[in-house]
Amino acid sequence: MLKDAFSHVRVWVFDLDNTLYPPSAGLFDRIKPRMTRYVMEALGISEARASHLREEYWHRYGTTLAGLMHEHGIDPGPYLHDVHDIALDDLGPDPELRDRIAALPGRRIVHTNGPQSHAERVVAARGLAGVFDALYGIEQADFHPKPAPEAYDRILARAGIDARRAAMFEDDPRNLEHPHAVGMKTVLVGTHAPDDAPHIHHRTDDLTAFLAGITG
Repeated sequence: MLKDAFSHVRVWVFDLDNTLYPPSAGLFDRIKPRMTRYVMEALGISEARASHLREEYWHRYGTTLAGLMHEHGIDPGPYLHDVHDIALDDLGPDPELRDRIAALPGRRIVHTNGPQSHAERVVAARGLAGVFDALYGIEQADFHPKPAPEAYDRILARAGIDARRAAMFEDDPRNLEHPHAVGMKTVLVGTHAPDDAPHIHHRTDDLTAFLAGITG
């Protein structure tokens, strides 16, 4: 039973974007053009080149920001504020998801590659304020992005989490590799092509229903 598979878990770690809300909300459709524009202006390059670097750095470093910091010494603060300054009009409350997260035994936290302020806004828009014990942005990971091992290690240490008694919910398969390596139970959220990757314990395209299977 699903409940038995998670009976040892006492800390529940959730990614934010495209995990606690569906991709159909379109937030990244608003963020990506702002990222491209910021890269254009910061580096003085064309839109086409900026778009290429945005994707290249995401693949190589985990986030565009990590690439900009590593390759160009970009200050993360202004970048994070600018690219996440988007409307959340299409992001409504989800009372059933709130109830299912609240029913999980132990601590519940968010770990996102975005800034903490973005996590606060999204959680509030989803009607999930007060459900989580902590919201950790990339600042709390010392600007190390998932899937870099340092990103998880910083948050696990900061939150005092025993990885062997924790579960990680993520929409990006590569972001579950290190959690699996350190002993976390891993759940891939969203619609993905089937495969037998050993670092993914469970898959779901319906987070609310999956959590209902854990809490009963």
